[in-house]
Amino acid sequence: MNIKDKILKFIKEQAYKPMNKKELANIFDIQKGDLKEFYSILDEMEKECSVVKTREDTYGVPEKMNLVFGKIQGNARGFGFLLPDDKEDRDVFLSSNNLNGALHNDRVLVRLYKKADGDKRPEGEVIRIIERGNKNIVGIFQKSKSFGFVVPDDEKVSVDVFIPKSESENARNDDKVVVEITKWPEGRRNPEGKVIEVLGNVDEVGTDILSIERKYNLSETFPEEVLREAENISEEIPEKEIKRRLDLRDKTIFTIDGIDAKDLDDGVSIEKLDDGNYQLGVHIADVTYYVKENSEIDNEAYKRGTSVYLVDRVIPMLPRKLSNGVCSLNPDVDRLTLSVFMTIDKDGNVKDQK
Repeated sequence: MNIKDKILKFIKEQAYKPMNKKELANIFDIQKGDLKEFYSILDEMEKECSVVKTREDTYGVPEKMNLVFGKIQGNARGFGFLLPDDKEDRDVFLSSNNLNGALHNDRVLVRLYKKADGDKRPEGEVIRIIERGNKNIVGIFQKSKSFGFVVPDDEKVSVDVFIPKSESENARNDDKVVVEITKWPEGRRNPEGKVIEVLGNVDEVGTDILSIERKYNLSETFPEEVLREAENISEEIPEKEIKRRLDLRDKTIFTIDGIDAKDLDDGVSIEKLDDGNYQLGVHIADVTYYVKENSEIDNEAYKRGTSVYLVDRVIPMLPRKLSNGVCSLNPDVDRLTLSVFMTIDKDGNVKDQK
């Protein structure tokens, strides 16, 4: 059991009374030279939301203090819900007066004041904002004589953002803009921000796509170090690699992608066998040969999670040297795949696979 688990086990004991960090250090017999590391562990546990530090600088666990950690889900009508970190807990209703400056996607600590009653959710109040979820907001700029404000595209962010005249970046009425929040809401005061990018008028072609990209932090460009790593990948497959693999270049393998597709991730092949069954082959581009764990390309792909297909463009998970090149099953070039062959009878039953 590591030190964090030991601390948690102790704090969760029924007889535990809230202690400060010095008292906890005494309990765990922490020597003077190790105090700094011990206090750092308590700070980590607070950031991880496994413990709560009170105003008296004592430590407890949220479940014994009627507190819940989670993320805010806003509503266009001004109220919100807490989606608890513990998925077994019920969502908590938060009235607009009890959000206390918290916005959609913020991580917060909520105190419960009303328990669940049948179908009714428990109710609570935000008492601490741990992490803000909206550093930038995309919306429509509205201009007045001495200031402006931005109406967020995301209806779950139910408050407009106030823009001082000097921070409008010459945005015009009905421009789609990206706003950086400079002052968070307090009491009845709206958040304040500055325009950092003007995407174009709301009715201009292409503005809607740019808005989606900015809203979800989708980047069409890759960091320099990722591009450098991709450029160093050879398009030639070493003979040694070819020899250790099953060679399928004599097979007819085809894709079902449209003729204008740029990245062909997979292909299929089909043959009728002498016994009347069929052999179906499914061939997936072998990305693992090119993308090694913890490489720059791998780390960037992990951040992106997936390729994103928009109306008029694709924002790939991998640099185009891979997505449209060596990891795309283009015709008339050698490509590496992971393949599965299935023996299927005339009724569609899979009889064997390799």
